[in-house]
Amino acid sequence: MDIRRIDVHDDALFEAFFEIMRAAELFERPGMPMWSHHEAAVIFRAEDPDEETRAYAAFEGELMVGIAAMFLPLNDNTDKVYAEVDVAPDQRRRGIGSALLRHIVSETRAAGRSTLLTEAKYAFSRREDHPYRRFAEKHGLTLASVEINRALALPVADDLIQRWVDEAAPHHAGYRIETFVDDIPEELLESYLYLLNQLAVDAPSGDIDYEPEGQTPESFRIHQQTLKEQGRTVYATLAIDEDGAAVAHTELVIPSGDPGNVYQWGTLVRQDHRGHRLGLAVKARNLQVMQAAHPDRRRIFTCNSEVNDAMVAINERMGFEPIDLLAEFQLKLDR
Repeated sequence: MDIRRIDVHDDALFEAFFEIMRAAELFERPGMPMWSHHEAAVIFRAEDPDEETRAYAAFEGELMVGIAAMFLPLNDNTDKVYAEVDVAPDQRRRGIGSALLRHIVSETRAAGRSTLLTEAKYAFSRREDHPYRRFAEKHGLTLASVEINRALALPVADDLIQRWVDEAAPHHAGYRIETFVDDIPEELLESYLYLLNQLAVDAPSGDIDYEPEGQTPESFRIHQQTLKEQGRTVYATLAIDEDGAAVAHTELVIPSGDPGNVYQWGTLVRQDHRGHRLGLAVKARNLQVMQAAHPDRRRIFTCNSEVNDAMVAINERMGFEPIDLLAEFQLKLDR
């Protein structure tokens, strides 16, 4: 078996790489959301000032039988590597995944990183003994955090959304709630980026020790352009205080390559502004605006730590139903 880094600009190689990634992501999870080929190609080929992306593949002769990806933060959390290892379903139980993981561990050490993070999605009923968990633990990774994937069926009744908006309104009289599509006004960008960068720290992360992310206005604009190249539209609803600062936010993403689906991204209320029902306020307004603009969409997918009680309570109230779990695994390396 030959494991090597691949040129993601080689269309034939990337096509094979993506097909293995797609098959592994959807194995035993039919109907779940997945990047389109175009979206994945944009991400792997982009020049990102905040993150280096690497793609590897395992070959037997000319046949690609497994793949791995590494994502290396460049401006924050620089002790970490985020990794994915996938084997074509018809090639499993032959040691390919183990060989790829050993390769990624070696590359992580070579990069001077001390923490390898990866994740797996599987059914609640196999929480303790799913093959993905057993594979991770066999290779020294430990379960660090558990999140729950949920979905909300659309459309949600307009009067029900308005009821949530009206219920929250008396609690945040000193704030204004505004929605922006794709672009954030310059005067809000600094406070908005604080929310984005703080999310990794404020959200429960189990045994994983994060530091705030380091997006800058310049890198954020580059990320926005990447999203546009992917064909994604981002709805961001912000709570803005009397000083004109964004103190709460939520995001819904419309992927052009995944008809019918919507992705719920981060939601955060700044700690010193909690207690005003701003979480419900921004999520309800964002849903209201997005749904009116995209009546063809049929599901919103989200994921939260199972111990994030406040956000889980809001999502359950809005009607999000559990699908399966997302287990995050961690390997601490000696440098």
